[in-house]
Amino acid sequence: MKIPKVLTVAGSDSCGGAGIQADLKTITILGGYGMTVVTALTAQDTENVRAVYEIPADFVALQFDTVVKDLGVDAMKTGMLSSAEIIEVVADRIKRFHIQRVVVDPVLAASGGAELLASDGRKVLCQELFPLAQLVTPNIPEAEMLTDVIISSPSDMKVAAHVIYEMGARNVLVKGGHLLEGSVHVFYDGKAFMEVPFTRLQAESAHGSGCTLSAAIATELARGREVLDAIFLAEKFVHQALRFAWRVGKGGGTLNQLAFLRANRKDDSAT
Repeated sequence: MKIPKVLTVAGSDSCGGAGIQADLKTITILGGYGMTVVTALTAQDTENVRAVYEIPADFVALQFDTVVKDLGVDAMKTGMLSSAEIIEVVADRIKRFHIQRVVVDPVLAASGGAELLASDGRKVLCQELFPLAQLVTPNIPEAEMLTDVIISSPSDMKVAAHVIYEMGARNVLVKGGHLLEGSVHVFYDGKAFMEVPFTRLQAESAHGSGCTLSAAIATELARGREVLDAIFLAEKFVHQALRFAWRVGKGGGTLNQLAFLRANRKDDSAT
């Protein structure tokens, strides 16, 4: 049986809630084979990022080359990329290896406020990486920073999605978790907008939810799913992980990706 191979290019979260760690949990639980290119190390707990050590760009390139030449890639996602130089390396490798299924999660800051991408990197992210993306998945604060659109409604989310699409992305998903009005994400493919509903939970922490969603989408794309199908399946996965979040740390809970397996076992036993 061919296993879908999914590459995550992102930072390491030392508390295990987000970043590379969340990605690998998600990819594995969804039946993929996870591979990594680590862009940064963080000293991080459930409250905030305390320090960041950026991996040299040439070593990021070496990781990428070594993994892809040996194993190949069915789909990949990016998370924390840390600097303009690293973004340029990643964009170059995507083109060099002709990787088509690319999910870009534009991680700009940690949920606690720490900056995770230098300001000069935002322009490079939009110009170099978005045009290579099959899907870009900003949350509302990220979409506002990238587009200068103030978002307070689903209509504003559509405006921001259109701006990001015009930057070159083939598809855009503006995530609505930070929005007080409504419980929808907004998807745009250049032809039509679609509101993707989700059930809002009173979770103590959504730490790692964006990483988990983009990793789940990439895994479903690696299986050959269409973009919208991958989004709906990934949203269900994140819902379960949030619903049964782990209660760990002083900063609240982290996502429990294993909840997906428990939910599936219950569904199987019911049939």
